[in-house]
Amino acid sequence: MDSRKIDTRGESAARLARNIACVKYTLFCFNIVAWLCGLGLFAFTIWIRVEPGFEEWIRILDVYSYYIGVYILIALAVFVLVVSFLGCCAALVEHGLGLMIFTILQIICFLLAIFGTAILLEHSTYESRIQPMIRYTMNNLIMYSEHEPQRTMLRMIQESVACCGSEGPNDYLNLRQPLPIECRDTITGHAFANGCVDELTWYLEDKSIWAAAMAMSLAMIHVINGVLAIILMQALRREEQIMYRRN
Repeated sequence: MDSRKIDTRGESAARLARNIACVKYTLFCFNIVAWLCGLGLFAFTIWIRVEPGFEEWIRILDVYSYYIGVYILIALAVFVLVVSFLGCCAALVEHGLGLMIFTILQIICFLLAIFGTAILLEHSTYESRIQPMIRYTMNNLIMYSEHEPQRTMLRMIQESVACCGSEGPNDYLNLRQPLPIECRDTITGHAFANGCVDELTWYLEDKSIWAAAMAMSLAMIHVINGVLAIILMQALRREEQIMYRRN
């Protein structure tokens, strides 16, 4: 009878050891994926921040608040690089306390990803807080377009983005100003239908969507890592109990 119990416990311990190894290496692989995603997010957000042409647009439009979300995602990316490395170490050595700290850090990373994405999209998408700022800048440029440097800035925006006025050609008609040449299509001669507020917002939105998608992918990976870490901690605790009973 005792030998049967010992055999049963031995089989249970062996099965548990295999399960621990499976979860451990799965967690290790997901941490590698998280590290690579964090590196990609870091590279992309740094590129957004230092891109010379893009930075010039931010300066002209005076929408530096766009960078708030970018800074948060840069901090998230650096944090993920460190946490993912520590998570790999904690998983491989089966360190219970390290896994507990890692789980807490996964929650922090998840919240940072959600918060950073929300802030970035709130300051870069259609009908967000960025549009009134762009509208204010564009209206000032149009009102003072007879002077420099407003005239040059307005011409550069409308030629580069292929837009006209703040909301459209009617902005010049309402101010009783002639429609600038750069407001017209060089081929058809017709005025651009879209205003610069919408066109510039869509320009910012295109960059933000990629960063937001990467951050949300990281958030999903953090959830998976947190669940795997909890499962591994429970399995290690159960293994300790089995070893204690056998002794």
